[in-house]
Amino acid sequence: MATRKEVDGSAGVPQFYGKELRFKREEAGLTLEKLVDNSFYGITYLSEIEHGHRRMPADLAQHVDRVLGTDGFFQRRCEDVRKARQGAHAAFFAAVAEAETRARTIGEWSGTLIPGLLQTSSYACAVIRSTHSLDTPEEIKAKIDVRMQRSQLFDNPKKPEYWVVLHESLVRHPILPPAKMAEQLDHIAALVRRSRIVAQILPWNGPTRPLTELPLFFMDFDNEPPLLYTEGPYHGQTIDDPSLLTQYRKAYDRLRAAALPPEVSLALIEKAAEEYRHGQHRP
Repeated sequence: MATRKEVDGSAGVPQFYGKELRFKREEAGLTLEKLVDNSFYGITYLSEIEHGHRRMPADLAQHVDRVLGTDGFFQRRCEDVRKARQGAHAAFFAAVAEAETRARTIGEWSGTLIPGLLQTSSYACAVIRSTHSLDTPEEIKAKIDVRMQRSQLFDNPKKPEYWVVLHESLVRHPILPPAKMAEQLDHIAALVRRSRIVAQILPWNGPTRPLTELPLFFMDFDNEPPLLYTEGPYHGQTIDDPSLLTQYRKAYDRLRAAALPPEVSLALIEKAAEEYRHGQHRP
């Protein structure tokens, strides 16, 4: 018989919350299936909450409190978990950062900035300083730290599968000094060389006009409907409408088809890195 994995309730608010939920459920003699019965959620969803991997929605917390007779305890703790999960992330992005840890595949298009999952700390710092000029050094560091934590997704050799299309301007028009820009491109190239990501460069003359300013971030899951996320500097929007998702996927597929092949894209990225490194870069 497999040994049950214990959750370390001291690891953080979500873990404490999840461990308490499992304790109360088992104290009541209920299985996961019995606890979610007559709710809109499945046993996998509840299990991930118990392990501290997912935040409990308010409606599910109400259901759990009612079934377990916990007098509103889990509903009251929802806000604590939300804040803990958000950390230094913008409020509009916190749920996306949580969801990407469960994604089976991620597809991304960016025409304006190297995506957060691929950024070095220097690149992240430049972006944060330009968009949040009044942040204190401590706030900037906190935002950089959570962005770097996101990239730990790539420590898993299998999941998620990640495919990104980048506009050529992101390689040609640096926002960092040459040496730091070389490091940023080296970082992307290293992930490609490890076969951890697939990267394509969309050339200047690619069909980008309708989507130039609109980043696309697709996530597919094992047990959840797919999601699309897009954002501006100070807002974000998650889209789950199937018809809209289909339209945006078609647009993304056209961008991939118009982009340079992965091998050619890698050569372009590595060549640009060398040019930055040796002071030979020409826009």
